[in-house]
Amino acid sequence: MRVVRVERFGGPEVLEAAEAPAGEAGAGEVVIDVAVAEVLFLDTQLRAGWGQEYFKLDLPFVPGAGVAGVASAVGDVVNNPLIGRRVIAGTGPVGTYAGGGYAEQAVVPVDEVFPVPDGLELSTAIAALHDGATALEQLTQGQVQSGDRVLVTAAAGSLGSWLIPLLSATGATVIAAARGERKLRYAEELGADRVVDYSLPGWADQLSEVDVVFDGAGGAIGQAAYAATRSGGRFLGYGAASGDFTAPDRDDVTTVGIFRPEPAESRELTRRALDELARGKLTPTIGQTFPLAEAAAAHTAIQNRHALGKTLLLT
Repeated sequence: MRVVRVERFGGPEVLEAAEAPAGEAGAGEVVIDVAVAEVLFLDTQLRAGWGQEYFKLDLPFVPGAGVAGVASAVGDVVNNPLIGRRVIAGTGPVGTYAGGGYAEQAVVPVDEVFPVPDGLELSTAIAALHDGATALEQLTQGQVQSGDRVLVTAAAGSLGSWLIPLLSATGATVIAAARGERKLRYAEELGADRVVDYSLPGWADQLSEVDVVFDGAGGAIGQAAYAATRSGGRFLGYGAASGDFTAPDRDDVTTVGIFRPEPAESRELTRRALDELARGKLTPTIGQTFPLAEAAAAHTAIQNRHALGKTLLLT
């Protein structure tokens, strides 16, 4: 089968197509014939060598934390009638990065496999895996109330297409921070009440104190958003798109870092996200798709901040 591997840490050019043995299901595992593999910003960071203190990866490795396709084989101790079912799946347990998604077949733990409701496209359903589950969990952690002023950084990313509509539904005033006119207009289409361009100097000075911040950017952008949080407010830092996580240094702001729910809770969040999609409550933006062999182009689009919404590889 075809796979795309990281042969050495570096730029997108280190992603190389290769041949690998067909997948075989061990005990408690499922083989999925992959139709769609999601591309996360985290994939681009790990490919470059960032995050070894969080996710230890041995070279060479196949990136990819989530896939959608058809279950084609199961191993021992798998009693679920999955063969032939359309499914989405994380390639490893919650809180880990097993990789293996950039491939024509993926071998995944049965506990991370979720049947896709009839009528829901695989390219839509895959958004429930990481973005949907994370957005629902962040919403709980944020304790947003009607009337709150809420700031979302990296608002034009794949998580933004969940967070902005979910936050708008609470009655909060949603301020979306992103880079450039194209992304700002996209955030407005998602339902943001106000947009601000954080590529401009002093962007955060335009903001009155905000009640809750959802920060997917980190770095200098995250620090500016943190400074704009009112005394007694909440700051949720779940991303490091700017290179590192925001460093909290205030006692008057409740700071919530990356929260890893228990496996059972995480799986329930994924099922809830799938249900939201199946009922048409949310429609994630699939901003760009690439053939599997062009994974390097997908990484380049994300790394150069050209991508909107979700980025997918198609086999």
